[in-house]
Amino acid sequence: ALRLPRPARPAPPVPAGAALAVPGLTPLFVPNDDFYRIDTALTVPQVDPGTWMLEVRGMVDRPFSLSYDELLAMPHVEADVTLACVSNEVGGGLVGNARWQGVPLGALLERAGVRDGATQLLGRSVDGFTAGFPVALALGTQDALVAVGMNGEPLPAAHGFPARLVVPGLYGYVSATKWLSAIELTTFEDEVGYWIPRGWARDGPVKTQSRIDVPAAASTVRPGVRPVAGVAWAPTRGIERVEVRVDDGPWVEARLADSLDVDCWRQWVLEWDAAPGRHVLTVRATDGTGEPQTDERTPVAPDGASGHHSVEVLVEG
Repeated sequence: ALRLPRPARPAPPVPAGAALAVPGLTPLFVPNDDFYRIDTALTVPQVDPGTWMLEVRGMVDRPFSLSYDELLAMPHVEADVTLACVSNEVGGGLVGNARWQGVPLGALLERAGVRDGATQLLGRSVDGFTAGFPVALALGTQDALVAVGMNGEPLPAAHGFPARLVVPGLYGYVSATKWLSAIELTTFEDEVGYWIPRGWARDGPVKTQSRIDVPAAASTVRPGVRPVAGVAWAPTRGIERVEVRVDDGPWVEARLADSLDVDCWRQWVLEWDAAPGRHVLTVRATDGTGEPQTDERTPVAPDGASGHHSVEVLVEG
């Protein structure tokens, strides 16, 4: 069985207060089998690690290739990063947090020697899929990885084995190439990723979002003090505050779990004194720069949905 090497830079210990014990709340780390999967592959590519190679090429001084064993032999780091799909609706489940392990993208680019004028890093998959993002982000984002591990295990086939890109703060459609076969340095004028000609925005920064997990939409709860809980995320910026509103009442600040990393979502909870009747619960988040989540509802196209998540519940009994 494949085993991951011990990382040269492990992720820091998870703070004791980073995970809240609320039944029904999405876990801090989503198990691999439950992690969302969105890609263009009709069937999951089955890649032989014994013959697989990763090329680093294009506008570089020193193009090179790595075998899977060579990639495993390089110094590895761990990074806790929340990934989100651009097609995630407000309140949707196409988002998840995991502990990734791999080689820093910056180390590979430094070895290759990126030439002046290269503006885009284009990831190519074994099945022909492409996704591109600015070279400046690849060089300036510490936890951008060529990942080979997910939550302590080798990447599952469905999530990109043997290697994939993980780039904090960008939607997957511009960054998260799975079944990676090549990292190509180019320009936005010369190449575009798969989704760009299909009407999606060239740049894909993840928008600040929050979600109510508990209570579930259209559920019935008993009167009395009940938890309202969920997750909020703004990768690279972090979450500073989460507030909840009942019906048309005032915004009330929820209690945040301890922060794991600015690249990760944060759990939150509010103790709600639930009075009988039908109620609408709404959540909003403020990111680490102090920018509140917009209440303007927009569709997922072309650059991600926005707006506040609400659930309606019945209190009776």
